[in-house]
Amino acid sequence: MKKAKISKKLLRQFGRTNATFRLIGEGDKVLVGLSGGKDSLALVHLLKNMQQHAPFKFEFEACTIKYGMPDENYEILSKHCKQYTIPHRVYETNIYEVSQDAIRENSSYCSYFSRMRRGALYSYAQENGFNKIALGHHLDDTVESFFMNMFYNGTMRAMAPIYKAQRGFHIIRPLIEVRERQLRAFAQENRFETIGDESCPAMLKKVKLPYARAKTKEWLAQMESQRENIFKMIKASFKHIDDDTFLDPSRWNRDDV
Repeated sequence: MKKAKISKKLLRQFGRTNATFRLIGEGDKVLVGLSGGKDSLALVHLLKNMQQHAPFKFEFEACTIKYGMPDENYEILSKHCKQYTIPHRVYETNIYEVSQDAIRENSSYCSYFSRMRRGALYSYAQENGFNKIALGHHLDDTVESFFMNMFYNGTMRAMAPIYKAQRGFHIIRPLIEVRERQLRAFAQENRFETIGDESCPAMLKKVKLPYARAKTKEWLAQMESQRENIFKMIKASFKHIDDDTFLDPSRWNRDDV
């Protein structure tokens, strides 16, 4: 059986995150959103490794959402999963057709197609009895989202490693403590052919690129160039939150006021 090369550091982080947040356990049936990018590819290979070595049994399946675009083809991805004995399904939708009327020219596309893709994934999970959905968000994603929410929405909000969706199953993010550059290195070391933004329906439309995320990523990269361990400190701050110091009295745990 063909196996991907995975660094010991990546394996340790993945295992520690799973244990800390109790993401996957005995008897779970996990659906993985597989776009074919470096993040989701790393996730399915890490889950395959876990399935072979963990002291508990669980099932998982990779699912690629097909938008219904002209000439859309995921044969390379299906072949990849077959080579590594990863269960894989391409789920056909009419997202592209629906988007013709739902999204305007020169409008932002990311949130729209993200919602539609997530909705399709949820539907497939419900139809096939999965109790958990695993997404490939990493530490860079949640740090970027945290600052975007602060700067653009006026909220302090990151990405939870696990939460329960309204439809009843849990959404999990097993890569939430892993840096993006580690996942890029994983794909490069294994010489995986990855799928990028070219697979997004928005590339066929006149739309705005995700400016806010790009600027936030650029700002964080500049900060990291000046202070090497800044992501380490930000991650630590996500685990050490002093509610009493913020401007929300409902969150204070004090007896002096």
